Order: sequence, then structure tokens, then C-alpha cells
Amino acid sequence: MSGGGPEAAVGCEAPAAGGSKKKESLGTAGSPAHLIIKDLGEIHSRLLDHRPVIQGETRYFVKEFEEKRGLREMRVLENLKNMIHETNEHALPKCRETMHDNLNQVLQRLQAATDSVCRLQQREQERKKIYNDHLIASENQHIIQWEDFMKEQHSKQAEVDEEHRRAVERLKEQYAEMEKDLGKFSTF
Repeated sequence: MSGGGPEAAVGCEAPAAGGSKKKESLGTAGSPAHLIIKDLGEIHSRLLDHRPVIQGETRYFVKEFEEKRGLREMRVLENLKNMIHETNEHALPKCRETMHDNLNQVLQRLQAATDSVCRLQQREQERKKIYNDHLIASENQHIIQWEDFMKEQHSKQAEVDEEHRRAVERLKEQYAEMEKDLGKFSTF
């Protein structure tokens, strides 16, 4: 019983083509020597030729492995399918609702903050405009005051110049008279 493997040739057994003498010397098919050789071949194939057993075990292992792997993959796929279904049915709508509520709140807060910033910016622009208008008015007033001051200075300068000219003329006249008087006294 070799299990489908080729039986190994034993040293006593001769090849079929060339040794008719040896075949005759071993005896007939039912002889004890022939039975012993046959039994030795069978023992040899069972003890030393493990290919059929290994092939069977290998096929069994591969079959079991593929079945277990297939079952494991089926369980994993089923778990994934259940998880996806649960996510689509429960978690996703809940997340959408929460996100929608929170986004509305965030948008309202953002709108309020934007309005507040716009009001502050508008107030700041109004303050700057008032300040600039006040600055321009003050500058114009200073220019007018400066022009008035300069006109007043020119008029005062003209008055001082006129007074100085008169004073110089008086002094010239006075010195001229004093020279005349001095000229009268120098004749003495």
C-alpha cells in the first residue's frame, strides 16, 4: 500500500527487459522469495517514501488554512459591513446634526464679531475724521493768526521805522542847532 507513489526497485528485483535468467532464479509469482521482495518494497515505501502522506497532509493543511482564512476574512468583512452600517445610520446623522448646530452658532458669533469690528472701525474712522477736521481747522486758524501777526509786525515795523526816522531827523536838527550854537561860542 504505497498510496499512489511509485514502488522503488529492490536490489534483488531485475529489470523486465534484459534479465530473464534472474527472473527465473527468483521463482514464480507466488513463491516465498517473490512475496518477501514485494513485502520489502511495500515496507520500504511506507517507511521511507513519505511523499503521498506529505502530499495529503499538505492538501489538508492548505484546505483548512484557506477555509479558516476565508471564514476569518468573512468575519472581518461582516464586522466592517456592520460598522459601516452603524456609522451611516447612527453616527453620521448625529455628527451632521451636531456640526450643523455648532456651525450655526459659530456663524452667528462670527457675524456678531464682524458687526462689532465694523462698528469699531467706523467709530475709529469718524474719530480720525473729526481729529483731522479739527487739525485742519486749527492749522487754518494758526495760519490766519500768523498772517495777522505778520501784518501787525509789518505795520509795527513801519511805525518803528517812521518813529526812528523822525527821531533821527530830530537828532540831526538838534545836533545841527547845537553845532550852530557851538559855532557862536567858538568865536569867543
